[in-house]
Amino acid sequence: MSELIFKKESYEIVGACMDVHNELGPGFLESVYQAALVREFLERNIPFAEQWGIDVFYKGVKLDKKFFADFICFGEIIIEIKAMEGFVAEHEAQLINYLKATQKPLGLLVNFGAEKLQYRRFANTR
Repeated sequence: MSELIFKKESYEIVGACMDVHNELGPGFLESVYQAALVREFLERNIPFAEQWGIDVFYKGVKLDKKFFADFICFGEIIIEIKAMEGFVAEHEAQLINYLKATQKPLGLLVNFGAEKLQYRRFANTR
């Protein structure tokens, strides 16, 4: 069995998300959770960039379309947050595409909209 990549860093990120969810609960817009996470990341000294731009290339040419991940933490972990009743396949596909486009090793999909915080890890196996 292989070791989880960025185990310590993921634990810190998920812990920050849990604190935000415990404080706010479900029901707010995604932008509220994002703003609260900024404060939590700052308090915990978790390095991050917000609304991190992702370029997409087609046959080696950069397209005019750019995507924006909610966060990148520790320079390597893409965080995509949601505020819905549960995950849907499109959320997972979105994060997987971000990983594919950036070649970053790990993504976390986090949902604040359910009664309990939901999160999933996605490793870039490509």
